[in-house]
Amino acid sequence: MTPAPRYDQIGTSYARFRRPDPRIAEQVSRALGGARTVLNVGAGAGSYEPSGCRVVAVEPSEVMLAQRSATAAPAIRAVAEALPFPGGSFDAALAILTVHHWSDPALGFRELRRVAGRIVILTTAAARINELWLTAKYFPGSARVRRPDIQPDRIAAALGGSVTVETVPVPRPRDCSDGFGEAYWGRPEAYLDPAVRAGMSACSLLSPAEVDDGVARLRADLESGRWDARHGHLRRLAEYDTGHRLVIAA
Repeated sequence: MTPAPRYDQIGTSYARFRRPDPRIAEQVSRALGGARTVLNVGAGAGSYEPSGCRVVAVEPSEVMLAQRSATAAPAIRAVAEALPFPGGSFDAALAILTVHHWSDPALGFRELRRVAGRIVILTTAAARINELWLTAKYFPGSARVRRPDIQPDRIAAALGGSVTVETVPVPRPRDCSDGFGEAYWGRPEAYLDPAVRAGMSACSLLSPAEVDDGVARLRADLESGRWDARHGHLRRLAEYDTGHRLVIAA
């Protein structure tokens, strides 16, 4: 089995900063379509695992597995590309913000199709996320490392069958309980906190120099008022399209 060095390094703060947001969780639950058995692939600490059904989790990182609560679903250390289950074992398979870490997404998608009848994947659309202020103005290197093979249209084509793609609006940062990379779209001060950044896989894909440069420029723009002059209207919005998409295949 392929190890998970990135999450063994950055996953230590997930239980603190990456708690599921109830509005996103509700949309994910609807997408599962009443499935009674669900496989959560790249499950991490257990965010967005549905209640009221039997869930089995797959996660390659020991650090992430150690953060699962005693009441979380049973978990197996494995990878998406080699799921240790017979075909058709589950009603649905779930993959939340994980496919960008898979070594072979195409093989992972085939494995999801093999073991489950319904697939729900939360990913991001590069065309949208790259135009957000966070990438466009402060961390442009993030656009470079976003993989074309995990864009929503490519995932839909790989899964085949009846596929829909839904926009996942991200609630305003003071309310959103999940601290993924774009979650603080209207509270930029959060990105100055190294503990917050430590729970964002996007930061781990950049060099330390790129991160330090972006943080320094953001701090300067906040102190001078330039950020608010350009983007201050975002602070007043209730939700925002940050490029997050649910790909749902039946």
